[in-house]
Amino acid sequence: MNEQLIDPTTKHTTDPFPKQEQAPPGMTERMTPQPDHGEHSYRGSERLVGRRALITGGDSGIGRAVAIAFAREGAQVAIAYLPSERDDAMETAHWITDAGSDPLLLPGDLRSEEHCKDLIVQTEQAFGGLDLLVLNAAHQRNRGGIDEIPTADFQAVVQVNLFAPVFLARAAVPIMEAGSSIITTTSIQGFDPSSALVDYAMTKAALVAFTKALAEELGPRGIRVNAVAPGPIWTPLIPATGWPDKLPEFGHNTPLGRAGQPAELAGAYVYLASDDASYVSGAVLPVTGGRAL
Repeated sequence: MNEQLIDPTTKHTTDPFPKQEQAPPGMTERMTPQPDHGEHSYRGSERLVGRRALITGGDSGIGRAVAIAFAREGAQVAIAYLPSERDDAMETAHWITDAGSDPLLLPGDLRSEEHCKDLIVQTEQAFGGLDLLVLNAAHQRNRGGIDEIPTADFQAVVQVNLFAPVFLARAAVPIMEAGSSIITTTSIQGFDPSSALVDYAMTKAALVAFTKALAEELGPRGIRVNAVAPGPIWTPLIPATGWPDKLPEFGHNTPLGRAGQPAELAGAYVYLASDDASYVSGAVLPVTGGRAL
């Protein structure tokens, strides 16, 4: 028996998540159990030394895991987050500092086009440029039916999940050099949509098209554009979705039989951001526990 092998079906908890609910956007400290962002497990190997990164939704969940990994790989890291998520952002900042980097904290609302522009300007001013743009922030809510979707909340989903990535990329591309990388966070929902997440799934499918089209446009300039498609991942977005009765079964429909942890996404983003992926553009990398896109 090879004791160096780790069984992916039992690497993280397979226990049912207890029923719980939070108001959006959700906070990490209120989650049971606490997610693993790689705080005590991710080991860097200088794959992103000298890179300057901006991560939206970098305060918690997948964004926090990516921020920790990027910092430990040698990148300067800026995180964008809602002002109400300050506590989570400060925890992420602690781990970026622990990696030996000075974090740039950028609170604000991505629904504002002006704020999206300012995020790029502030990152460039602080770091002297921008090499890695991770378009990760998202909003989702459980839907009872198409006739029950509140207009204001539908608009928020589209503004955060689609408008913001376009505004951010539009502002960032003119200052990005050859060798830079843009990474979007799409979802298995963009390929296998659930009726209970119809508007969220729509935006994630659109992000796939956005990723592929932008990769075609920016390829001749040496800027790569790719996407990561997570499956069921235990982040604050989940208890803030409004489906407490579904949580005990969350992630159990995957071939690996459990939900993923944010830490299990970090390597995918590091790979796509690094020179190891120099011939990878327009790709969608699934991290789904075995569920097919």
